[in-house]
Amino acid sequence: MGNRQEMDIREVSKRTGLPSSTLRYYEEKGLIQSISRRGITRVFPASVLEQLSLISLARYAGFSLDEIANLFTYSGKPNIDREQLLDKADALDKNIRRLEAMRDGLRHVANCPEENQLECANFQNLIKKAMKLQHKEERKGTSVKLRKNPKNK
Repeated sequence: MGNRQEMDIREVSKRTGLPSSTLRYYEEKGLIQSISRRGITRVFPASVLEQLSLISLARYAGFSLDEIANLFTYSGKPNIDREQLLDKADALDKNIRRLEAMRDGLRHVANCPEENQLECANFQNLIKKAMKLQHKEERKGTSVKLRKNPKNK
């Protein structure tokens, strides 16, 4: 393939496991940059592998693609904002607490000694908390969407 400091999109795809369409989309979003073309094939610097690793880590941590774009300079070098990382960690902590409370509530309802769970005071509290959260999210404009069960189409 010539210079090992560069690789075409097929090799990047093969080495990262990401489809070429994802690589093209990341380039369109400004997350990565090709350095040239061989015919119609994009060519990337070898450093794109490191960038893609950081992008994968950030996606796994819950960052949006727009947030991830801010983690890189125009030249593709990492520009990690520590405050942004701390904010994301705080948001994850909040989400973890919410999910733990929901898990505990669901377990309680599943094992509730009441014959009718709707009569359970803990279940009623869980319903009230869920409604408050739903209304709060709707007022913020980030409505919580409940996934439909595919069996109930």
